[in-house]
Amino acid sequence: MKQLFSLSLLALILFTASNASAQADKSKRPSPPAIATQKIGETTITINYSQPSVKGRTIGTDLEPLPGKVWRAGANEATVFEVDKDVIVEGKTLPKGKYGFFMLMEDNTWTIIFNKTWDQWGAFKYKEADDVLRVKVSSTITKTFSEKLRYEITEQGVVILYWGDKDVRFTVKQK
Repeated sequence: MKQLFSLSLLALILFTASNASAQADKSKRPSPPAIATQKIGETTITINYSQPSVKGRTIGTDLEPLPGKVWRAGANEATVFEVDKDVIVEGKTLPKGKYGFFMLMEDNTWTIIFNKTWDQWGAFKYKEADDVLRVKVSSTITKTFSEKLRYEITEQGVVILYWGDKDVRFTVKQK
């Protein structure tokens, strides 16, 4: 009886350990993590995000972002936008730091949001009162469809979100 109990306990411990290990490996998620980084002069810009896939769904209808709702600008944890020096985003100052990076879509106008609460799951704890900066930009429709969400930062400081047939851009400059 003691042997059966010991074997059961050992099996439970091994199962729990392997399950915890699998959950810690974020690369195995359906929306894996990705990083976009670029040096603009002396300033480094980094975007940490997770890449959802469209999978035949319609962005804005049954897939985020949904019109009028704050979106985490990725999947899983909130997307994190980090700059190691003060910068100018679309003509407005953003102090150096780490930010929750959110977006709000209304037709072709997108509000880019930098929020002081960066360490959170999704946008569930998002509070507008914690916004550090908001800028409005326009989106365009691309000819090349992006199945996975992707960010690119050019050497000129143009940050581009590619998502489905959407192309959303904003400019970051050294202060």
